[in-house]
Amino acid sequence: MNKTIYFLSLLWILLISFSASSQVKIIFDTDFGGDADDLGALVMLHNFMDRGECEVIGIMIWSKEQYAIPAIDAVNRYYKHSNIPIGLRSGNSYYEPWHHNKVIADNFEQVLNDKNVSESTVLYRQLLSKSKDKSVVIVTVGPLKNIQELMLSEADTISELDGQELIGKKVKEFVVMGGKFPEGEKEWNFDGGMPGVTEFVFEHLKVPVTFSGFEIGVSIKTGEVFIDIDKNTPLYKGFMHFSKSAPWIKEYFKGKILDNSTYDQTAVLYAVRSGVGKYWQKVEDGYCQPDKTGGNKWIKGDKLNHSYLKLIVEPEKMAELIESIMLNDF
Repeated sequence: MNKTIYFLSLLWILLISFSASSQVKIIFDTDFGGDADDLGALVMLHNFMDRGECEVIGIMIWSKEQYAIPAIDAVNRYYKHSNIPIGLRSGNSYYEPWHHNKVIADNFEQVLNDKNVSESTVLYRQLLSKSKDKSVVIVTVGPLKNIQELMLSEADTISELDGQELIGKKVKEFVVMGGKFPEGEKEWNFDGGMPGVTEFVFEHLKVPVTFSGFEIGVSIKTGEVFIDIDKNTPLYKGFMHFSKSAPWIKEYFKGKILDNSTYDQTAVLYAVRSGVGKYWQKVEDGYCQPDKTGGNKWIKGDKLNHSYLKLIVEPEKMAELIESIMLNDF
């Protein structure tokens, strides 16, 4: 082989290898089905994967709504990433008609359900045990019961490490959509009808945590532009059903997709691209102290390795960016 061709081939292989190894490895933990922002965040992750910016190594479901797994499987298959393993929190399932899960499951190919996926703690342990040290970013965009159960898990045949040891060894950072900063009262992801869970997680979690709070997402409105996209897409089906069915928004529905607050997408954007100094400032002078009611306060000091994001661009500009990523037009 010509030496120049050999050298260029070797360089190309090295570049591909570097690109693959430098991708952010993400586990996405979601309460998929209620608010459409979970759907938007998952679609963003698929589009980021297609561009080589991240690798989603697993998706964990907090919600026990019976169509959550089929809906996520349908989205994964639509975006041609059907190999992503899915884990489900243990417990009995239920059906919620206003959730957009069934609409997505009914309109797109899917094969998985809550009977043929792994329990979330088992899958977390499997994924973390085979990951490189400090290589995984866990993005949570729902209540934190899956994380508490992982933290409480004991050594087993999967790993000789218990849950907290696995997290400490394998996880680089938690990115959490939740809370209100610098302080606020009850917020869904910090509450979830499970008093004490959020307190436990952040009292015992030792790896870095970055919070994208309610106050960021509530000011960023996205979704209305989806009225003009292909109607046979998960984005259109999901956001349309959400607009006409979600209890807090349906009274404004006039036959078109409504703009919605954009919470979970901000956590995904930070996890993949960081954007510190470009989209937001990172406040690092203290730690988050949750309470039993789903509220929290930012306490100044260095007790824990916490930080929270503070938006530094106009919400309208951020909305345009996030919509472009959801539409894969960026």
